[in-house]
Amino acid sequence: MFETQMGRRRLLMLAAVTALAGCKVIPKGPAATPPPAPTPEDNLPSDQKRQRIALLVPLTGPQAAWGQSIANATQMALLDTSAKTIRITTYDTGEGPAAAATRAMADGNKLILGPLSGDDIPAVAAIARASHVPLITYSSVADMAARDVFMMGTSSTGAIERVVDYAHSRGVNRFALLAPKGSYGSRAGAAYAAAVKAAGGTLVSTQSYDRSNSSIISAATRLRTRGGYDAVLIADSGKYAAMAAPQLKTAGAASPRILGTELWSGELTLSKSPALRGAWFAAISDTRFPRFADSYKSRFGTAPYRLATFGYDSVLLAVRIARDWRIGTAFPTARMTDHDGFLGLDGPFRFAPNGIGERALEVREARAGGITIVSPAAEKFVD
Repeated sequence: MFETQMGRRRLLMLAAVTALAGCKVIPKGPAATPPPAPTPEDNLPSDQKRQRIALLVPLTGPQAAWGQSIANATQMALLDTSAKTIRITTYDTGEGPAAAATRAMADGNKLILGPLSGDDIPAVAAIARASHVPLITYSSVADMAARDVFMMGTSSTGAIERVVDYAHSRGVNRFALLAPKGSYGSRAGAAYAAAVKAAGGTLVSTQSYDRSNSSIISAATRLRTRGGYDAVLIADSGKYAAMAAPQLKTAGAASPRILGTELWSGELTLSKSPALRGAWFAAISDTRFPRFADSYKSRFGTAPYRLATFGYDSVLLAVRIARDWRIGTAFPTARMTDHDGFLGLDGPFRFAPNGIGERALEVREARAGGITIVSPAAEKFVD
């Protein structure tokens, strides 16, 4: 349950974008009349010149605002790319993911963008697979990834690998872990152990806890008593990290270095906690987001949610692949695993054959005045 809750919490760009491998700069597109808010369509016309793509997001229910923000961003991307070969139809998962997927398949869509929630993926994927239709989801729940289910969200594994590599490059060799019990904690712990080993470091101590104030404080106290490490990863949100950090180090002390996961991105608590000052964590670059947010607001009259860029970038990806996608045929899934990846508003990203997404992440440091970038994200993949 922790995994789902934290994934949703993280669910809380207009620059010209260049696709990797020599694509042209995507045009700015019209900025006058806002596009109509996307809604499900009935009696779709027969398309002879456009590929049909379904967008499955919540337009009703508690996540409706997030879903609408993604839907608006997909419309922006269609305008900005002047895409003429794809049609995107939006289906409301707020009324049930299975019903939305069934309708999308009945309408002849060959690709699904979404769903937003990891909880919705099994139902949607089961229905889509019967029609051999792949998913590009906005979730970061890596356990849901598959050869036909591609994850655009930032995985805990990628964020942990990035911050461990950076810490080791800065002289950290002995690592410790503080992680919650449950699926997220187990996955983060496995990723951390693998990352520490790959970097050439040593994992010397681990403590787990139930997600309560007293439990995490007790676990942090036990970890501090054992000592012998240069850095400790707190695999939890900023709120819980702020509870544990004072038990691990004295405010202002250089050691141990506190490390965080992708859950820390956007957390205001980090710069307010003296014990977390100097802490490092990895996140998607925000370099292009302000310009996107300005353009979005001018079109829709409100600010976008941060995850709206996933919707925009998923359309950029579909437009790029559509160049080699014959109308009416199955989506060319093999193109999804191009080694050079793709470039979007959130920077470079690519997919492994198992569907897990990899992103170029920056490393940030929590300071008294806010968050500072200490290691910028790479501009392209080099391996």
